[in-house]
Amino acid sequence: MPAPTSTSAVGTARRPLADRFGDLMTGSVRLMPVWLRRAAPADMIGYLVLGVVTFAVDLVLLVLLDRLTPVALPVCVVVADAMAWALHFQLNRTLNFRSRAPAGPQALRYSVLVCACLVISAGVTSGVAELGAHLAVARLVAGGCIAACGYVACRWWVFHAPARALA
Repeated sequence: MPAPTSTSAVGTARRPLADRFGDLMTGSVRLMPVWLRRAAPADMIGYLVLGVVTFAVDLVLLVLLDRLTPVALPVCVVVADAMAWALHFQLNRTLNFRSRAPAGPQALRYSVLVCACLVISAGVTSGVAELGAHLAVARLVAGGCIAACGYVACRWWVFHAPARALA
């Protein structure tokens, strides 16, 4: 079943947002050097773009919660982070991987992934910092590990469409 389309003011059908996002990511891949194009499929670029967007949302929410509510900072961090992870799941599900599978099992797998990412983040950040790197560098290294692991897990586990059984 095709995704619903909207109609513009002049009455012409517009393509679904997921299709337009996919076209934008595919177009961005075409602009990259050939050696990088082979290594970075459009859904990887989309995953990274959506990751940056949700990170920005996380920061904005954190600042707003911290400044506008009487809640303790650790609670603000957890709430902002949880909301950003939920947004990241939904955006990747609909725009990037264009999944039509039931959301429940995917959300469960994604929750497991989030827990694993938190463990990886804490472990890599601590380990790299323990080796003498600045904390910001350690966080960047951990962020790169999480981005790589998260993409692989989302692409081939969370949003992977299982092969249909032959009747």
